[in-house]
Amino acid sequence: MRIYLAGPEVFLPDADALADAKRAICARHGATGIFPTDPVHCPQADASAEDWLAIYLRNEAHIRGADALIANLTPFRGPSADAGTVYELGFMRALGRPIAAYANSAVPFTERTRAFLGEAARQRPDGAWEDSEGLHLESFGLHDNLMIDGGIEAAGGALIRRAVPAADRWRNLDAFEEALRSVMKSS
Repeated sequence: MRIYLAGPEVFLPDADALADAKRAICARHGATGIFPTDPVHCPQADASAEDWLAIYLRNEAHIRGADALIANLTPFRGPSADAGTVYELGFMRALGRPIAAYANSAVPFTERTRAFLGEAARQRPDGAWEDSEGLHLESFGLHDNLMIDGGIEAAGGALIRRAVPAADRWRNLDAFEEALRSVMKSS
């Protein structure tokens, strides 16, 4: 089984080492982990004059060539998951292939959003929360936006959440391995 490893780890200074660690875990379980920066045959990307577009095309080629996807939904640069990772998760969901996700955070989305907004978050008279523009905050007790959690649930995938120390949030792979076991069972 070829599994696309979606997540913001590509931005880490030691991204290659983390990719190797994830690939090794996949191999122990009889799978091949595909990291976004791995080489892939993609003539459209090779012909692109724009670096950003070539990256996009290569990642999409990896996803199309994968049997399943595991997404790291650990909050990234704010209260929500990395936008690119969420796109990739939705793309694989649309292809109808197995998906699973993990997050090295157990704090629900509403609480993370309120903490991110600080004093700009305020409670309405009905008990719901809003931001400084009066926009309602989701309060379903989910890990992230309902479309993310809903897509995983509707696909029969697992979303594994773990509370880990902040310093370990990008390198602790316990929840990743559990998500891997889950996606291997579902195929």
